[in-house]
Amino acid sequence: MLCATEHFLLQVVDTARFLIHFVNMKLARVSSAQVIGLRSEIITVEVDLFSGVHSFSVVGLPDKAVEESRDRVASAVKSTGFPSPKMGNSHKVVVSLAPADVKKEGPLFDLPITLAYLLAAEHIRFNPEKKMFLGELALSGELRPMRGALLLAEKAREEGFEEVFVPASNATEAALAHGIKVYGAKTLRDIVDHLNEKRLDEETRKQTSLSGVKLEAQSETLFKPKEEMLGRSFEDIVGQEGAKRGLVIAAAGAHNIAFYGPPGTGKTLLARAFAEILPPLTLKEALEVTRIHSVAGRLHTPLLETPPFRAPHHTASHTAIVGGGSFPRPGEATLAHRGVLFMDEFPEFDKRVLEALRVPLEDGTVSVARVRGSETFPAEFILIAAMNPCPCGFRGDGRKTCICAQSALQKYARKISGPIMDRIDMWVEVPRIDHKRLELKAISDEERQERAKVTTDMRKRVIQARDTQSKRFGAARTNSRMTIRELEQFARLTPEAQKTLTEASATRDISARAYHRIIKLSRTIADLEGSDDVSKNHILEAFQYRPRELFGSL
Repeated sequence: MLCATEHFLLQVVDTARFLIHFVNMKLARVSSAQVIGLRSEIITVEVDLFSGVHSFSVVGLPDKAVEESRDRVASAVKSTGFPSPKMGNSHKVVVSLAPADVKKEGPLFDLPITLAYLLAAEHIRFNPEKKMFLGELALSGELRPMRGALLLAEKAREEGFEEVFVPASNATEAALAHGIKVYGAKTLRDIVDHLNEKRLDEETRKQTSLSGVKLEAQSETLFKPKEEMLGRSFEDIVGQEGAKRGLVIAAAGAHNIAFYGPPGTGKTLLARAFAEILPPLTLKEALEVTRIHSVAGRLHTPLLETPPFRAPHHTASHTAIVGGGSFPRPGEATLAHRGVLFMDEFPEFDKRVLEALRVPLEDGTVSVARVRGSETFPAEFILIAAMNPCPCGFRGDGRKTCICAQSALQKYARKISGPIMDRIDMWVEVPRIDHKRLELKAISDEERQERAKVTTDMRKRVIQARDTQSKRFGAARTNSRMTIRELEQFARLTPEAQKTLTEASATRDISARAYHRIIKLSRTIADLEGSDDVSKNHILEAFQYRPRELFGSL
């Protein structure tokens, strides 16, 4: 251990070294970025050191996390072996985050502030041009995982940067932004040793330099389903063939679907099995979904390989579902983009939440406007709603008596408005299963394998129908998103089908929106059968999925 005298002498040496550097202190500037909604913006970090009463201030609309970076930076600098910014009493440290009129949030600026300080104090020397730095620092100088690495790396590439430095745990994700060199570092020391021209000669820098992470992902179809993951969901669902048929149609055309029936009939199980028959994401879709989940801090793998499946609880707030906050952020509807939003106990959600789904169900976007900013988030998902016919679940059951009061029934029915019902293409009843069919019995391996093919066959039919739609529209679009003009071009009805549609629409007195949705749904049913034209049978099947008196006459 060092004695008190030796410790004092070391402090004197460090202080003297600092004062020598202080004479030549200058302004330093490095580049960073931050996420705003689902966008990103370049942030320039400037550090100036000059004589005066000691202070360490951060300007440029920083939030609490950014202001607290002063202490994290000071400890990280000290832990890395440099004099702390808080050492000495005769200098000021001013950190400016530009543009000054943009609110700065989060600890992402720890690394650029630290490097800018070390540059200004001339403890290190490197050229910061065409380099971007992102990351939160621990007190020990370690780099912690961050959010939005892919989005920010893509922004850096678009703005002409050549290198981006991120925490090692985010390097693979950031490297998906092709065209820019990505460096993943575990500690501040790693970056300093890599960059510092002042302390390292060329040979040493070659030995300690970080490795750029590269990914090869050129294929338009990104992933192929693993066989062991298929055919293991629907094999345990007894019966409910009508519901399974509805799920195939919903997956094939990306149609919204609602299940209704007594409790315990398999509505939730069917909905969760739905994810197994969805087609794989393309490269473009996978990157889009990964950006969203990375920004939201929900990314647990460098790249999301499968369509997301979100299942919020019915007590979730309006902001949690559609997004919002003082500075708008995406909600569950956006996290389900290109995937599934499963809302179990649908009428139990707050009415304000259900009504907020009108726009995303129609347009595939969510617009959030607040005093401090407004954002438009993508929300093109398949809605699967599951519900009981009444609060107790047994209205019209035939086996058990409903115990709900009339006022409770009316309140329950009013939770789902006509516009919401109109936007759900398919309403499928999930009835009780005969107890004899639920009997457990031993089955042979051959029979089990035969059952396992159910999901595989369903998925193949869905993928074939999606391929037909991709060829039709020339892009990754589905029948549910067809415009009126596209309906006229691609959904040709036979004379008999047109007559059936007209007569049934007049009888049921459906809206113009429902009229067009029936045609879209019929087009999907025809695609599953490989038919070029929409026939009478397709129209009739589509009509049977329209909502009827789900709650009886109240």
